[in-house]
Amino acid sequence: MTVAPDPFARAEASAATLKKLTGVAHFDTAVVLGSGWLAAADAIGTPEREVPLADLSGFEQPTTAGHTPAVRYIRAGNRQILLFLGRVHMYEGHSPHTVVHGVRTAIAAGCQTIVLTNAAGGINAGYAVGQPVLISDHLNLTGRSPLSGPLPPGYPSRFTDLTEVYSRRLRELARRHDPTLAEGVYAALPGPHYETPAEIRMLRTAGADMVGMSTALEAIAARHLGAEVLGVSLVTNPAAGLTDQPLDHREVLAAAHASAARIGELLSALLPQV
Repeated sequence: MTVAPDPFARAEASAATLKKLTGVAHFDTAVVLGSGWLAAADAIGTPEREVPLADLSGFEQPTTAGHTPAVRYIRAGNRQILLFLGRVHMYEGHSPHTVVHGVRTAIAAGCQTIVLTNAAGGINAGYAVGQPVLISDHLNLTGRSPLSGPLPPGYPSRFTDLTEVYSRRLRELARRHDPTLAEGVYAALPGPHYETPAEIRMLRTAGADMVGMSTALEAIAARHLGAEVLGVSLVTNPAAGLTDQPLDHREVLAAAHASAARIGELLSALLPQV
């Protein structure tokens, strides 16, 4: 796949088109929804406008079930919110720059807060299927970074500090709305195959509580550009080796759909304050 030599310029172009199509000069917060999270978008609020990604330059179309190729504009209090109804992944054949294009576009459009959500396998034995978990940190095991390659002048150093990738302030704010929220470490692997039981044992030893195939690269790209990040995983299945049932993406989507509205209600209460 050919990627434009300057992915930051691509994001600026996408942001300009998005502003034109929505009639909004500046956005505040963007939410990227994970697999099967469409019910969460509906719970967050009524869209002012929904724009197909095909109408924006630089976006590839998601091919994974549960990801809708569109972005919604929603008002939450005095906040202008972007909801990306899906994302693309490296396992679809994309580069890290393509994977993080939505996040960079949102920041170019003014967003200083990025909420990243995903469907994840639960490694922590204390997690139940359907449980939302705040991401406190991640293990980027994709072997890739969105900060590799040429960096145009005028942008922050590629050597981004990731000491606090996921905002403590935003996690505390989320827990004020739902004190039952747990938090844990998310391990990002490239996929698309699920992990083996041996890999899950390795991840548990490394300190991972959840595992999935997204989010980490987007979080790195957001922190590089100075945005504050909140991460939320929805545990949709026990990880490999922790159940006798085989892993199936259809069951992941079903579990996400069943619980996404609850998380949408949380985000609906949270977004006007971030």
